[in-house]
Amino acid sequence: MGNLRTKDLSKIGYHNDQLRSLVIGITSKNFKHYTKQQLLALLVNIKNNPEAFLDDELTAKIAEKVIGKTEAPLFKTFELRHEPVYCKTYGGKGIEASAKRQMELANLLPISVQGALMPDAHMGFGLPIGGVLATDNAVIPYAVGMDIGCRMALSIIDESDGFLKRFEYQIKQALKNHTHFGMEGGLNVRQEHDVLESSVFNEVAFLKPLRSKAVRQLGTSGSGNHFVEFGEIELLADNALGLPAKKYTALLTHSGSRGLGSAIARHYTQIAINTCKLPRQAQQLAWLDINSEAGQEYWLTMTLAGDYAKACHDRIHANLLTALGLKALHVVQNHHNFAWKDKLANGKDVIIHRKGATPAHKGELGIIPGSMTTPAYLVSGKGTSDALNSASHGAGRAMSRQKAKDSMTVSAMKKLLTNAGVTLIGGTVEENPLAYKDIETVIAAQHELVDIKGKFYPRIVRMNKE
Repeated sequence: MGNLRTKDLSKIGYHNDQLRSLVIGITSKNFKHYTKQQLLALLVNIKNNPEAFLDDELTAKIAEKVIGKTEAPLFKTFELRHEPVYCKTYGGKGIEASAKRQMELANLLPISVQGALMPDAHMGFGLPIGGVLATDNAVIPYAVGMDIGCRMALSIIDESDGFLKRFEYQIKQALKNHTHFGMEGGLNVRQEHDVLESSVFNEVAFLKPLRSKAVRQLGTSGSGNHFVEFGEIELLADNALGLPAKKYTALLTHSGSRGLGSAIARHYTQIAINTCKLPRQAQQLAWLDINSEAGQEYWLTMTLAGDYAKACHDRIHANLLTALGLKALHVVQNHHNFAWKDKLANGKDVIIHRKGATPAHKGELGIIPGSMTTPAYLVSGKGTSDALNSASHGAGRAMSRQKAKDSMTVSAMKKLLTNAGVTLIGGTVEENPLAYKDIETVIAAQHELVDIKGKFYPRIVRMNKE
């Protein structure tokens, strides 16, 4: 069988993205014995007389979709609520008014059930960064975000904190040789991971051409505030890891799903905007019904992007620890920029979006970083229902990247880093420590949400240099 392409389907009148994706998926698996011409002729017949093909199991799905598209409008129009749903804000004094307004708009969506705003919140696209939203049977691509599955990973290493001073040169060399930052390129050595064999790459048509880039970018980090850093962690007595309370060497990383997640986010945001019409100011919060084909497909691809983000961290940690002959005693990791199926305290099934927020169910471990010169906190969730079992994902930005650039010189940043005993490889003034809120204030604002189990201090930091 000749491979069908979307342009072949467009020529015979299959113009809807979801329909074309469905057709390519079904025909590539079940119609291998057809020639391309036979297949196109069959599809023309299904389009012209879909009812005649409802009894055949293989053609019924396509026929049902064609009927649905001819009888129902391509989009539905929705109005906002008159009053927002319940939303608890933590550390409100330190949150800009624009982020609060964004959150309130999300709380007016007809699908919204409950919201929460974390103390590191600041303005984003769609949902504010630090926004948490529970919805009824719907997923909002822009409330998950562009960098799907962006996450933190912490390896606590079987070495005391003195290791960092003794082997500073070797650590710097390992960071230079075994990490890669930025939009293009990848590591010199091809990376392997089970995630690359996921069947989803073949099941969802638009993902197929993205796989080669995913192979190339595996084990790399993005730009902006993504980092790979060695430091020391002080574990407290009741640290939930079963490790003695003392100081250890540790490796902390922050990055996401690279080009793969970004492409998925753009693709399904566009489908959502095309099919879910909202008042103009709320259009970025367009959603997909979780039971619709597009909704299920997004969920599948979002999950793949999350798995891929984890795989990138797995490879970064494995490469660095191997290069330095180190062993991890324990790894703590958590997603943000993701959606989960969960239940509210009253038992209602919801989908919880955390855009730059850390999952914090009772006993769930997470990492909340500060900046290059301030601590990251190892925390355990308290399972606070008002916060939708969430906590902040960092200190949060106090300045836009442009403002940070305008208000800090390279030499002034170097002085800040030297005074804090931090070595930076790469990095820009946009990510300077003063561009972030005070982590101590942000942590204090969420004492109801998390217990502190340890404190990590960055020492050797690698970031993208733009």
